[in-house]
Amino acid sequence: MGNPVTARVDARRLAGPGSTVTSHIVTTGSASTGRRALWTWLAVLPIIGVAVAPLVLHWLGNPDDQRLVDLDVYRTGGQALLDGRPIYDFVTPAPQLLPFTYPPVAALLAAPLALMSWPAAQWVWTIGIFVALAVTVGLAFREFLARADRLRMPLLFALLMVACTYLMPVRDQVRFGQVGLLLVVLCLADCAARRPWWPRGMLVGLATAVKLTPGVFLIYFLITGYGRDADPRQRRALFMAVFTTAILTLMPFLVIPGDAVDFWFSALIDGDRVGANNATTNQSIRGMLLRLYLPDQLTTVIWLALIAWVGWYGFRRAREALIAGDRMTAVALVGLMSVLLSPVAWIHHLVWMVVVLAAVVGTGRDPVRLCVAAGVWLYYVVPIPWWGVALRAAEIPVLSPVAGRVVQNAFGLGAIGLVWLLGSWLPRRRAALEEAGRHADRTGRDPAPV
Repeated sequence: MGNPVTARVDARRLAGPGSTVTSHIVTTGSASTGRRALWTWLAVLPIIGVAVAPLVLHWLGNPDDQRLVDLDVYRTGGQALLDGRPIYDFVTPAPQLLPFTYPPVAALLAAPLALMSWPAAQWVWTIGIFVALAVTVGLAFREFLARADRLRMPLLFALLMVACTYLMPVRDQVRFGQVGLLLVVLCLADCAARRPWWPRGMLVGLATAVKLTPGVFLIYFLITGYGRDADPRQRRALFMAVFTTAILTLMPFLVIPGDAVDFWFSALIDGDRVGANNATTNQSIRGMLLRLYLPDQLTTVIWLALIAWVGWYGFRRAREALIAGDRMTAVALVGLMSVLLSPVAWIHHLVWMVVVLAAVVGTGRDPVRLCVAAGVWLYYVVPIPWWGVALRAAEIPVLSPVAGRVVQNAFGLGAIGLVWLLGSWLPRRRAALEEAGRHADRTGRDPAPV
């Protein structure tokens, strides 16, 4: 049998470019490719399902009182609201005894979860986590996926989905039934969608009202919407984000005023409600400093100085990335700011690693960037901070107290390193490749490896 592509070319040559035969062949070929692409998408769904099933079944097979404990917090908050009980006075059943720590509007949004049975809520929430991950991967790796043809793209997407699923912060999203990926989707879609059908800024406002840490994107809109080379679209997004946050923050004062007062004037300033701030899982700058056990006042001074410096550097580099047209790097940097600058940032808050990996990969044309991304992926797949805990417990002189502490802070220190990588190394790498390409154009030679 002959090559169908050659046959189509020959038919075009014989029939002429304007003939009905040519149009029919092009339409038929396109429809055939579309059908094959659809079947490929349908075929990769079971592949993704089989790859993530061990993770899902493991955590949903936990003892009932150890299963999706954060989802239990959301449901119990919603149930307290429906029962007319004070939201911030309850804790989840023993042995967890976890309080509700989110703004009161989050309890309003969690009420539908309380109307479901516990098993149904677990499955609905877990499926929602993977839907959010799929949207995040699709948006974040958009340029990389665009290089593949319609038949290879589903397979590449499946590979990225599985790889991102096994990042430790994403695994912890499933383990605890966390809301982090849903917040990432809201912020990423608001910042990265090319033609949003919603007012840009509205989704960031929603995310900020539900959990305060996405508020770093208000700063991002501010610094990119004003000043030299400012983007007026960012300014409009800032207004919409602030407006949405304000509406959703003030609404509970009208609906559940007692709970709103309890949160903003009591629960919010009680740092111990969220758990031990010096625990290994807190990988923010403050969490790392607390594990040094310095005097409280000295810890606070050092923390404020460090977050001022990291914040200045990170937001400045995010602004430069946006001006340079690298929106994904800008979003990744701001996502890292939400982790590092927060007083408490658990390991599962580092779910922004999905966007960071996409920023490092870019279009996928640079093999060095691909290797760096592979290294970052591996670093956040293995439970390095817990190796530090084991090393400290070994009580080896000098090694345990020094190296153990460094390893215990591995994910937070890695996040600081990634801020530099995205803010300094990546622009220089891109500039070097562009210069090599211009040199190749001038000399008529292939660009030398950089």
